[in-house]
Amino acid sequence: MIFGIPFLKGAALVALVVFAAACHAQVAKRFIVAAAHPLAVEAGVEMLLRGGSALDAAIAVQAVLGLVEPESSGIGGGAFLLYWSEKERKLRSYDGRETAPAAAKADRFLNSGRQPLPFLEAAVGGRSVGVPGVLAMLELAHRRHGRLEWRELFEPAIRLAENGFEASDRLRGVLERERFLREDAAARALYYAGTRVVNKAYAATLRSLAREGAGALYQGEIAEAIVRAVSARGGDLSLADLARYRALEREPVCAPYRRFRICSMGPPSAGGIAVLQILGLLERKGFDRAPARSPLAVHLFVEAGKLAYADRARYGADSDFVPVPVARLLSGDYLEKRAKLITERALRLAPPGDTEASGTSHLSIADAEGNVVSMTTTIESSFGSRVMARGFHLNNELTDFEFVPGGANQVAPGKRPRSSMAPVIVFDAGGRVRLALGSPGGPWIINYVAKTLVAALDWGLDVQAAIDAPNFGNRNGPTLLEEGRAPASLVNQLRARGHETRFAPLMSGVHAIERVPDGWRGGADRRREGVARGR
Repeated sequence: MIFGIPFLKGAALVALVVFAAACHAQVAKRFIVAAAHPLAVEAGVEMLLRGGSALDAAIAVQAVLGLVEPESSGIGGGAFLLYWSEKERKLRSYDGRETAPAAAKADRFLNSGRQPLPFLEAAVGGRSVGVPGVLAMLELAHRRHGRLEWRELFEPAIRLAENGFEASDRLRGVLERERFLREDAAARALYYAGTRVVNKAYAATLRSLAREGAGALYQGEIAEAIVRAVSARGGDLSLADLARYRALEREPVCAPYRRFRICSMGPPSAGGIAVLQILGLLERKGFDRAPARSPLAVHLFVEAGKLAYADRARYGADSDFVPVPVARLLSGDYLEKRAKLITERALRLAPPGDTEASGTSHLSIADAEGNVVSMTTTIESSFGSRVMARGFHLNNELTDFEFVPGGANQVAPGKRPRSSMAPVIVFDAGGRVRLALGSPGGPWIINYVAKTLVAALDWGLDVQAAIDAPNFGNRNGPTLLEEGRAPASLVNQLRARGHETRFAPLMSGVHAIERVPDGWRGGADRRREGVARGR
């Protein structure tokens, strides 16, 4: 058995995996949307059928995701977005990361004994809430890339919120396991009164945002409701903090990999840099010559990941507050030196000690003009801070800062916490978009995205097969293999190289699109409930 597939050799094994995945992949001639819930994908397709751009569709998808997948993202959170403009032949990246309130201090997550708080004690309640950024970011991008009117983009979400939808099996399962949400009266009435969810408060909020623009979240009644909700749960977010927020356009980070050019998000994300480092290290260690999914391939991938995660822990932060040596971390000379540390035996490096959680989602979209969106969006932990305001959940993003002061990623007023989110767009040798993808997964996003990239670019799998390929990786702890897919023989071979190896669920949520000769192919992670649809 190879990762749960009966043993076959060489091309026969690859052909089997490609055939199995192709039965589920979606191919479209004009446009395509891949996202975490069918209702959100329908909203995106509706905007594209109206003649909207990929950015228009992304806004509609996000508005619906905040309703139907509230545990993962929403207008109370933040996001990073890559946008390829086919007309301009230019890639832009937008930063909608949350910011810390003016009252935030470096010791925010220490107890009276100066020890770090347990994660849930820090995350649940008002202390963890940062200024939401996703709506300001989407409005900024819409001014440049939108074709439809802003107000149109919220119509599908408003309809669904008012008329209701059946909670999916996944949402019901998350709610069943949730320990804290029942303490919020609004959440209890919304989610625990039956399987059909009707969220009229969210519909009213979206109507205000559609009519008045994103500014309605940052000033006025909605802003006041956010501050009241946070204050009631022990937080210090102020109206001035909300009014001060600005989304930013930043330079994307890009690097070559074999014959491709791969681009992602720069600081305050550390995810894009880490993914590019992993690929740069693999190229220098001859990863493309290692048999697909072999013990050698997994070993090289894991070792490259350890080095990337070590740099992430040391340097990753908001570059507006501390210098982040992006160019050096991605330089050929530096990667050559780091690659020499990868040998036949497993490295031993210090664990990162981060607290980033996996309440995140990703969407990938291509429109009829060839414009492409790759956007990762989050409220951090499942249901964020478990604080609701006006029908939506507020993030707990401030727990992505280091709890112990002194590092590059320590808390500071107005600062954006480090993130592992890594939306990616891949270009071929001719400069055309080849792939767009990303994933939820907290700090594991880096491994999930890098695995999908090597599966597609090195192993030659189509995008659905690349997503389906078993996950594996290491964050300078044990080497983890996806539960139920890795055979004991691989575990033993890795242990022989010095790896402490364990099984784990490794629940990625990759949503990806790839260019094919007759249009686009979309892939959705069947570990969750996403789909890809197009025309």
